[in-house]
Amino acid sequence: MKDPYAALGVQRTDDAAAIRAAYRKLAKIHHPDLNPGKPEALDRFKEVSSAYELLSDADKRGKFDRGEIDAEGHDIHREQPFYRDFQEGHGRYRGDADHEDLDSIFAQAFGQRGGRSFNARGRDAHYTLTVSFLDAAAGTTRRIGMPEGRTLDVKIPAGVTDGHILRLKGQGMPGMGEGKPGDALVEIAVAPHPLFHREGDDIIVELPVTVKEAVLGTTLEVPTVKGKVRLTVPPGSGTGTRLRLRGRGIREGHQFVQLHIVQPPGEEPELAEFLKHWTPKNDFNPRSGLEDL
Repeated sequence: MKDPYAALGVQRTDDAAAIRAAYRKLAKIHHPDLNPGKPEALDRFKEVSSAYELLSDADKRGKFDRGEIDAEGHDIHREQPFYRDFQEGHGRYRGDADHEDLDSIFAQAFGQRGGRSFNARGRDAHYTLTVSFLDAAAGTTRRIGMPEGRTLDVKIPAGVTDGHILRLKGQGMPGMGEGKPGDALVEIAVAPHPLFHREGDDIIVELPVTVKEAVLGTTLEVPTVKGKVRLTVPPGSGTGTRLRLRGRGIREGHQFVQLHIVQPPGEEPELAEFLKHWTPKNDFNPRSGLEDL
């Protein structure tokens, strides 16, 4: 992997919040679920995920900045004493020993002194899981792959927000000795929806209507996160009119339908002729107040 800062498009002086924001943006763009059949997107997703794993860990980031580890997190100075006085100074171990080696080393170094064994809690494992807007609203269960080949079913609660982190107890890396395993921390990335957007627990939808529908009123079928419903558009509605569908949002929230009047694609000579001779009974200036800006 190249420089993790370059992989995320951030500066070395950027804080943790900026790094997290850059990662979330790139993860949404390149996530495999949103790019089926595109191996280059998978490679890029792996690259930004690896970069974020290093830079989101304050200890690892510090070591990388000081030149103690490389972009993959490997110790640059491979050969070094692991425990200086182990067995009268005769033991020297590589700094990149694997988990079982470390467990054995600590067991020998400490387990034979006073009959006590060395126990350490396992590291937390970090994941990012992208879900669709509708799945986030309704709740779902998704399966993720673990580093050692296991799979884990993650229950995503209804109404989960973008950036929410689920903590799964005991599903992280194994501990040393009798130490408990770490936790799995799953950050939820909610993919944007082309129609819906969220304000708290309310859902906002912009609904195009014709001039005739807005002026005369009508009844239309409208999509919601809980299925389609019939909506009455009152006569005299205009662009910006907001209509509420009670209880059609997330949890106890509502859905608000915001009307947007659109013109027909072709010419309408009869409508044009009518408007030439039409004078509104309630005269008004739609640009009133702009003169003072």
